[in-house]
Amino acid sequence: MTKYPAVFLDRDGTLIDDVGYIRHTSEVSFYPFTSEALLMLQEHFLLFVITNQSGIAKGLTTEKEVSEVNKYILNTLKKQDIIIHDLFCCPHKNEDNCECKKPKTQFIEKAATKYDIDLTRSFIIGDHPSDVQCGINAGITPLYLLTGHGRKHKGEISNETIIYTNLLEASKYIINKNKQT
Repeated sequence: MTKYPAVFLDRDGTLIDDVGYIRHTSEVSFYPFTSEALLMLQEHFLLFVITNQSGIAKGLTTEKEVSEVNKYILNTLKKQDIIIHDLFCCPHKNEDNCECKKPKTQFIEKAATKYDIDLTRSFIIGDHPSDVQCGINAGITPLYLLTGHGRKHKGEISNETIIYTNLLEASKYIINKNKQT
């Protein structure tokens, strides 16, 4: 059976502007390069979103609000012919010590099983050290972005981590690397 490479994407600060705990679709602002980057990636990779939404557990937003925002993001991308195969959302805060919050790998493992993903050829892209650590923990290549919270947390990631200005630059790197294999 053929296994497919995947790209796991953080939501806030990666696909859309990170404006805090988003409660309504009117607060969603896609980066101008998001569509171009995802269209490029989906030619060679299955695409997934993994997002930590601790605002739910903290009472700053509701599951319904987050779900509506997530649906809006997926529908907006779908209208641009971008297919996100699955979106995984952790509603917990750090103190909950759940199994799904990045940097834990539960969602990557679920996707790998359900969609026959080849983790050795897969990537995770995000703007938090937890995204990088999640990739390392799952055995996939992490790429760190300077959008969102990226600049603020840059000093918290290891020197070996590949850093890009934004999702489009990271996507170009992935496509070039994919051509070499």
